[in-house]
Amino acid sequence: MLAETRLLSEADGYPYAIDNPQGRGDVLLVCEHASRLLPASFGSMGLSEEALASHIAWDPGALAVSKLMARRLDAPLIHQRFSRLIYDCNRPPDSPGAIRDTSEIYRIPANENLSDAEKAARAKAIYFPFQNRIADEIAARAQRGQATVLVTVHSFTPVYFGTPRAVEIGILHDKDSRLADRMLGAAADTSLYRVERNEPYGPADGVTHTLLLHAEPAGLLNVMIEIRNDLIADEAGQGVAADFLSGLLTEALTQ
Repeated sequence: MLAETRLLSEADGYPYAIDNPQGRGDVLLVCEHASRLLPASFGSMGLSEEALASHIAWDPGALAVSKLMARRLDAPLIHQRFSRLIYDCNRPPDSPGAIRDTSEIYRIPANENLSDAEKAARAKAIYFPFQNRIADEIAARAQRGQATVLVTVHSFTPVYFGTPRAVEIGILHDKDSRLADRMLGAAADTSLYRVERNEPYGPADGVTHTLLLHAEPAGLLNVMIEIRNDLIADEAGQGVAADFLSGLLTEALTQ
């Protein structure tokens, strides 16, 4: 099956993974930019090691925080196994952001001048299996009468195009703000982090695709979390963030 994609070998494995699949909590965690791994056939994509380790390739710290939250919330976690340099699974195939040929200050040579067929092949290999796995999980939970609260976890760079970002945690939403409103209310008195609504990105930036695809049509509570990546660069920071965010979600969901 994997060989049919022509992009992923048997050795590469599947484009997604699921942790704690038997989780009994209402939350379903998703981490679209979890990994900087590249399939073997892509080599280095013409990029330096510095670029491949940077935020253009993945969301540093996001998977580690997601895994900790999965334990605290007894939640399944579905995460992408390959770098968003190949395909950004939080963008639909018709989005220019799905496969970027430039990201911030970096050119991405392997993504330049791709044909429509090449782009479609990447979507077939990476995007559709990932998003279909999320859809299947939500459907299975509904069939057994289990609620689903969809929560996606990301991180962002503290300096973007030379401009520092003061926000530390962003609580993002699209049209459905129910869960975000509750979380922001619960965080209103915190001195631990600077928490803001729809920062450093918002719906106009196209970042809520996974929420719009799976949660909003079904009326599921949903939220996207952004964490400044310098705050989750080590295990201590990851643990603090996971505790804080798990607590916010738990409080919001008991309201």
